[in-house]
Amino acid sequence: MHIEFWKDRWKAGQIGFHLPEVNPYLTDYWDKLNAEEGAVVLVPLCGKSLDMAWLASKQYGVLGVECSQKAIEEFFQEQQLTYKTGDLNSFKVHNSYNINLLEGDFFSLNKDILEDIEFVYDRASLVALPEPMRKQYVDLLIKSLPEKVSILLVTIEYDQSLMSGPPFSVSESEVERLYKPHFLVEIIHEADVLNDQPRFKEKGLNKMIERVYKISR
Repeated sequence: MHIEFWKDRWKAGQIGFHLPEVNPYLTDYWDKLNAEEGAVVLVPLCGKSLDMAWLASKQYGVLGVECSQKAIEEFFQEQQLTYKTGDLNSFKVHNSYNINLLEGDFFSLNKDILEDIEFVYDRASLVALPEPMRKQYVDLLIKSLPEKVSILLVTIEYDQSLMSGPPFSVSESEVERLYKPHFLVEIIHEADVLNDQPRFKEKGLNKMIERVYKISR
């Protein structure tokens, strides 16, 4: 689950987690966060997600973090965007208009880099990490994000004895355990989506619950 694992997945084209369209949860529930134009949105473990292009089109600043150079290059190519590359601490920064993609280790982020973040969009980050790394991930967010920040989080929950991740099963109780000491946690959508996920149904799952959370300080 460390950087080389994900770099290898991108090199091999094993990116079943990548959606070929904008995630409907983003378009349906983003307004719940009451974000104003110009606000900067952190997209952790962003890959080449089309969600970033959607956020940028709505006049938000986007700060994506991704370990794979291939994913970043493909994002800009597929969006037909020119970009410049520079350095920021241990990251390479790829910039095009209001999109900045940091190439490097998410766990190298710090307060200085995240000082302008007002929102976080996490569609496939928390569920990409095994349990010990999920706590490390949330602890970094708690420590490094500004005091006034809101998060749109998407998780899935299933019987992990029937299928190993990623994506990993993250329960409602785990989300509350990770975030609640420092954040307010509200479920804004919950549904069993297994019938829409044949590749997971084939693995023997009997249900797969997707939840969308609004999480705020």
